[in-house]
Amino acid sequence: MSRLPSKIYPVVDHPRWVERLGGAGARFIQLRLKDMPSEEIRAQAETAQELAARHNVALVLNDYWELAIELGYEWLHLGQEDLETADLEAIRQTGIRLGISTHSHEELQRALACKPDYVALGPIWETKLKKMAFGPQGVERLTEWRELSGDVPLVAIGGITLDRLPSCLKAGADSVAAVSDFIRAEDPESQIRQWLAAADT
Repeated sequence: MSRLPSKIYPVVDHPRWVERLGGAGARFIQLRLKDMPSEEIRAQAETAQELAARHNVALVLNDYWELAIELGYEWLHLGQEDLETADLEAIRQTGIRLGISTHSHEELQRALACKPDYVALGPIWETKLKKMAFGPQGVERLTEWRELSGDVPLVAIGGITLDRLPSCLKAGADSVAAVSDFIRAEDPESQIRQWLAAADT
């Protein structure tokens, strides 16, 4: 199973972050677009692709698997609810690398059956960004997931800050994702550089 492009994995809500964070050194970024017309989603997804290519970023599109196929994205991320409707065979035939969210043992089994390129576990800590059906998992669950996932890479997400990054990596995460700690930081570019330094120590 291939390694992930980076130990840090910003999740962003607009293409401008691909340029800013990619320019600061982030090499693995997820574009998560919500609550906008389909033509705007397409436009932003295309813009993000152009910016990702400019900054050598491995760009992941969240949710929109048909658009990911159409635009030639290299990476796609799906939630459990997306697995109900996504054409996994069509996704695989294009060669897109696939990540899947998990929150429970049942969801992990379901995800692993799809032969993903990574599984994500969350929320590790409480997050206020979106309502979660599952409470905080804790870093101990990361170690459990690491064992259960075999050689499938593991991503930690949910309430993670720079201070919490090392404990996630130590517990077994191959990459650590965050939203607020990047896009709501006073100096997002500096934050990326600090995360990269902490991930490599």
